[in-house]
Amino acid sequence: MRRRILLVDDEVAVLLTLKAVLEISGFDVDTAASAREGVSKLHTREYHMLITDMRMEHDVAGVEVIKAARSAAYHPAVALLTAFPVAEEDWQEMGADQLLVKPMHTRILLQQIEDLIASHEQKLAQLGLTSAAANSAQPAAAKKRLAKKAPAKKAARKSAPTKRAVAKKTAVNSKKKSAGRATSAKESKPSLKRKS
Repeated sequence: MRRRILLVDDEVAVLLTLKAVLEISGFDVDTAASAREGVSKLHTREYHMLITDMRMEHDVAGVEVIKAARSAAYHPAVALLTAFPVAEEDWQEMGADQLLVKPMHTRILLQQIEDLIASHEQKLAQLGLTSAAANSAQPAAAKKRLAKKAPAKKAARKSAPTKRAVAKKTAVNSKKKSAGRATSAKESKPSLKRKS
């Protein structure tokens, strides 16, 4: 299973170089050249990890991308990529899991990415949350079985009578029984008319 990474950076040279390095190392990589494009891609696909530059359209454009990643239901790991080192408290406060300072030696970068993904998956497992990795790790056969069961459950729900219909039918039956008892009581009652 190839892990998917989203790279967001407005420097095309950095974007293409990092993409090539990560793809050679076995990652599936999408790129975005702006914070806006990055946010859009986070909403349309699931990623195991986001790596975003800080300064793009404006000085804190990366924070917008990080916020979008943090609000995603699939919980990607988040790394802030910057040429301007930021204090640890600051990048953690922004929502990043890791700070990557460029330029960086390829081997070190890859090791940091592998470590971050592994620790992030472990943290999510402890919190009982699922990630893009957990979702894509589900075997295809299991996904097909779940897909087949879902329509069957829907059909069963549709054919089963609703509570309201059952209550209505019960009320109608009760009225019929009451009416039937009243009629049979009239018939079986002895006539009290005097004979003349």
